[in-house]
Amino acid sequence: MIKSFFENHNIEYREKASLKNYNTYKIDATCNYIVFPKNEEELIIILKELKKYKEKYLFLGNGSNVIFSKSHYDGIIIKLDNFNTIEYDNTLVHVGAGYSLIKLAMETIERGLSGLEFAAGIPGCVGASTAMNAGAYNSDMASVVKSVKVLTPNFDIKTLENDELEFAYRDSFLKRNNNYVVLSTTFKLSLGDTETMKKQIAERRTKRFISQPLNMPSAGSVFRNPDNMYAGELIEKLNLKGYRIGDAEISEKHANFIINVGNATGNDIIELIKKIKKEVKSKYNIELILEQIIIE
Repeated sequence: MIKSFFENHNIEYREKASLKNYNTYKIDATCNYIVFPKNEEELIIILKELKKYKEKYLFLGNGSNVIFSKSHYDGIIIKLDNFNTIEYDNTLVHVGAGYSLIKLAMETIERGLSGLEFAAGIPGCVGASTAMNAGAYNSDMASVVKSVKVLTPNFDIKTLENDELEFAYRDSFLKRNNNYVVLSTTFKLSLGDTETMKKQIAERRTKRFISQPLNMPSAGSVFRNPDNMYAGELIEKLNLKGYRIGDAEISEKHANFIINVGNATGNDIIELIKKIKKEVKSKYNIELILEQIIIE
């Protein structure tokens, strides 16, 4: 039924697709279909059909913050890769949800626009990064997002201003209400010096390569930092660096990173997360909060 619908409407899709190249942990999972809507109109047509037949679905950006818990996701993955337009209006930048955040950061820096320097190392898409209020170096999306164009659960397109988005640490109205779909984000940046910003980015990149396992499959920081503490420090003090379940390992470089050293499954990673949480709770009476999203 769904397959014929995709074909009859000339919708780009892949059947029984591997998700290994769609998540940064490189978990070798599959799904029923991946679809790539061309535009907003086609996206609405797809969502109405999925709702009609009560099909399970998931919007996936770069997969840089997700853990597929099972070897097969029994549903449909929606990729907004075609939502990749960008438009400059002085210090305002209107960007499609599927645009690479790293690419956007580097392009705005080249144009002498400041505000997204913190994002030059965040491997997500604009839409997902906006929803989760991605951040680094004491800055985040909340500080630069002016407004977001969304598709509501009733299939209306509307614009939400910054103060309506309820931004908080790695959180927002959009993350808590994932039936709202980010279509595009408008950023309010400021003028800056390109060479100064480039130098700052280069220095930060060097430090990251020294301190983080950027050459291994991972999804970045596993846990949020507790108030006035660093999750990585707490884990390191428990001598858990290098601890492994299956092919999932707590990084020797940075204890708040879990890396895939071979063919780690989502379950390997989840069990390792449980182990860390249990040890930290037992030793420090601190409940670590997972920063990554587990996909069932």
